[in-house]
Amino acid sequence: MTSAPLRLLHTDIDERVHLIREGHGDWLCGKGCDRCCKRLADVPQLTGAEWALLQEGLAALPPDHLDLIATRITALGPTPARPVTCPLLDPDSGACPVYAQRPVACRTYGFYVDRERGLYCRDIEQQVADGALDQVIWGNHEVIEHALARLGPQRSLTAWFEDWQAQRG
Repeated sequence: MTSAPLRLLHTDIDERVHLIREGHGDWLCGKGCDRCCKRLADVPQLTGAEWALLQEGLAALPPDHLDLIATRITALGPTPARPVTCPLLDPDSGACPVYAQRPVACRTYGFYVDRERGLYCRDIEQQVADGALDQVIWGNHEVIEHALARLGPQRSLTAWFEDWQAQRG
């Protein structure tokens, strides 16, 4: 069961994403675009509430798919080489098998920007610079960070997953 504050945050994000998509039908982020999932700066960080939701999606996957994810998480090791490819990404389809339960970092990437930390899609930035996407107003990622901080401390996806696997035996 998703916590109420996380549901509210997802609703706010989904509304912003909808407005961006509505105003820019040629926005790059969509099904089949997995460029950002293959070029992560680091392993995603999740709050406990995000992990609880993601865990629901993972638990519903076929065992062989979950085994592949576990193998990819183990292969990342304690200090993954950059750029990091998301261990949840299905490399054959370029899709996320737990898309409905994806973390906030994944929901916002490409639609929100944090310039100081370089968290934004370079492909979209280039289209804006070239004039292909006029009058783009990205969401402010600082607001998202404050909302996430209220949900509690964050841990890496790999730490959450490894603990979950250990509990499952």
